[in-house]
Amino acid sequence: MTVSPCRSNSFVEHKDLYQFLLTVQEKCLKNNSRQIVSISQEINLVDPLVVLNKLTQVNEINFYFEHKGKGEAIAAIDTVTKLQIDGIERFTKAEYFIKSCLKNIINFGNANQPFSGPHFFCYFSFFDKNTQTDYPFPSATVFLPRWQVAVKNQRCILVTNTIINSSVNIQRVLQTVQGKIEFLQSLESYPHIDCFPAFRKKSVTNATQFKRSVSSVLEKIRSSHLSKIVLADTLDVRSSSHFNLFKSLNNLRQIHPNCYIFSTSNGKGQNFIGASPERLISINNQQLITDALAGSAPRGKTPAEDAANANRLLNSEKERHEHLLVIDFITQRLSQLGVLPQVLAPRLRQLSNIQHLWTPISAIVPANVHPLKIVAQLHPTPAVAGAARDVACAEIRRYESFERGLYAAPLGWIDSEGNCEFIVGIRSALIDGDRARLYAGAGIVAGSDPDKEFAEVQLKLQALLKALV
Repeated sequence: MTVSPCRSNSFVEHKDLYQFLLTVQEKCLKNNSRQIVSISQEINLVDPLVVLNKLTQVNEINFYFEHKGKGEAIAAIDTVTKLQIDGIERFTKAEYFIKSCLKNIINFGNANQPFSGPHFFCYFSFFDKNTQTDYPFPSATVFLPRWQVAVKNQRCILVTNTIINSSVNIQRVLQTVQGKIEFLQSLESYPHIDCFPAFRKKSVTNATQFKRSVSSVLEKIRSSHLSKIVLADTLDVRSSSHFNLFKSLNNLRQIHPNCYIFSTSNGKGQNFIGASPERLISINNQQLITDALAGSAPRGKTPAEDAANANRLLNSEKERHEHLLVIDFITQRLSQLGVLPQVLAPRLRQLSNIQHLWTPISAIVPANVHPLKIVAQLHPTPAVAGAARDVACAEIRRYESFERGLYAAPLGWIDSEGNCEFIVGIRSALIDGDRARLYAGAGIVAGSDPDKEFAEVQLKLQALLKALV
């Protein structure tokens, strides 16, 4: 019989954890209260996507996040506590919810590992209220998961969040955690799957309609204070059988190793998934990085064609203008919070089928500024809405015949130290059984060409369509 390297101290840990939980329980008994305990343990390497596949139940909320290029992935499954709300106060209420929960969380175990300790997973919709009454996600969801498995630099950490009160059976809590570890360690890593399916596709807006909208927006830009509107389009896809979420996510991470692969569920059977190239903010030890990502061109079929496309993109006045709108907006909004941005040199962000102008912006975050204040301040950026932002958002509602929902909206996590990672949910799809709705958008500025903008949206939709199984 072989003993796995992570288990050698598990008996000691078991005893310590038992003592720790008993002490917490005694306190609960004395104060007639309940406490959330967050237990962090290193386990043998397991693929978080496999964990999501094997552990997730249809009626539970979950969240998945992976960036292959950075060597990190995280799966969060089921909830210990959650908040789901709509309305204009959603970011403030979410911040308050996280702060209140943290006051009642006590940590045990391996605290210095990446992704250890309690993490709150958040997803917000594009608008603060959805106009489509049956849209499957509220405009804000924040939850603390029951199970969280994360990998960073080939090390794997399991975080178990559990509620302790005076009546909980501590022995049973330990057995559950131990049983879960044994189950996780028995999982095989994911086989590589290459099977691309046949679908029936139907565009919600047709080509003529989309191009007509672009022309109409261009008129508006010429005659008013608007300098940009982002118009999105959707593609509805029907499959002969239910979509396989895990195979689709596995394909996405193979095809887009430099994007953020994500998946969220609402606990009612619908999922929102995608491969986003765009980070909204990440904060690590108070060091913030955000991406200005706007202006795009297709990749070339040959190295020479690719270089020519890149060159055209870097020198295009129209694309650079679109890009500058985003940089100006981000620096201005951060400064209003007392966060002083440093703009780094612009560069190209090259993905498998498209390339973007990309400028990273960094800053130090003052201790009194919560990550969600920054998210609220930046969302939506001109990269996904337009400029001036509020006018552009009103126009989007007029032109788009579908609900954006989680499309182009912030999704991510925040830990107890104020570290976080939020992305923008673009290049995404809403999956519901055998149906999927794919979303993609294009920024319309003076000089935009309706045919080219339509082609750009189709290119973005294809990237996602290719991965669905």
